[in-house]
Parts: sequence; C-alpha cells; structure tokens
Amino acid sequence: MAIFKILLASFFVVALLHLGSDCMTIRNVVDDSPASSPQPQEIDCDEACAARCQSSSRPNLCHRACGTCCDRCKCVPPGTSGNYDACPCYANMTTHHGRHKCP
Repeated sequence: MAIFKILLASFFVVALLHLGSDCMTIRNVVDDSPASSPQPQEIDCDEACAARCQSSSRPNLCHRACGTCCDRCKCVPPGTSGNYDACPCYANMTTHHGRHKCP
C-alpha cells in the first residue's frame, strides 16, 4: 500500500512539473511576440506622489501608500485627490477592509 501511495504522489509531481513547463513555454511565446502592446511609460513615482500628497494631513502615510500604488500601476492620477478615472488600476486597489488603498 505504501508503494502505491509513493507511485501516485510521484505521478502527480511529474504531471504538475510537466504542466508548469507547458505554461512557461506558452508565457514565453506570448511575452516575446513583437505584436504585443507597447510598454507603459516610465513614471517618476516619487515626484508624482509628492504632487499627489502635497495637501494631505498625513503626508508620510499618503506618500507611502501612493508609492506602493504607483509601483504596481505605473500611474498616478493628476491632482491632489479624485481623478481616479485617469488611472483605473490605482482606483481599484483596496485594503483588506474594502477601502481605497491609494490616496
């Protein structure tokens, strides 16, 4: 019975490794295609977040949260608040409590 369990576990490991290698191959083919969408523009997150958080009552907290969001989304909405339609990724990030993560 123990040999059967070992063989069954080995089969699953091999199947998972094979499936993972297929996914990696597909991902590499898709990533290397020349017709893929253009790369997003680089943004200076420190400068963009300094402008976004200039009138915040808690500038350090605002700048830290904005920096995290900017790193992930590669954009920061213009102005000191609102304007989330300019950067949907930034607007859709939430905390564990369902509140906006990004200032």
